[in-house]
Amino acid sequence: MDIDDLIRVVRSLNTDDAFRARLDPFQWRTLGSYLAAYEMRAGDLLIRQGDADRTAYFIAAGSLQVYRSGPTPMQTRIALLRPGALAGETGLFSDQPHSANIEAMTPTQVWAMHLPRFEELSARAPGIAIEFLRAAGAVMVARLRANLISQVAVA
Repeated sequence: MDIDDLIRVVRSLNTDDAFRARLDPFQWRTLGSYLAAYEMRAGDLLIRQGDADRTAYFIAAGSLQVYRSGPTPMQTRIALLRPGALAGETGLFSDQPHSANIEAMTPTQVWAMHLPRFEELSARAPGIAIEFLRAAGAVMVARLRANLISQVAVA
């Protein structure tokens, strides 16, 4: 999957917590040049609860589950994420540990925005970086509202 495929998938996601950046095709491609693609196998952890990963991920293909591990062997599933969704976005806003695990349920491809690359984007294309933050912030707000309603901790 190339960056144009990722852009189509992200723009086509129709959920309350969809990443809705107001970017034109050239700006999307510029943003895409700061992303790194990774392949995951089913069962691989993208984010480990308690780690302070400073990366946000777009799901290009496959599906991820978000869950919390507790003091007992039980786990609490928070969400299922499908292609086009943003995951781990809190890592770009804070160096606090993640409060949930994110695991690939199927073979999955993600595109990562690592903090150093985001800082580079901010210096070179601040308008795109600001729009990225606005859209990622909107994702976090939608998830916070949903988690408050279901009384689940925010990942």
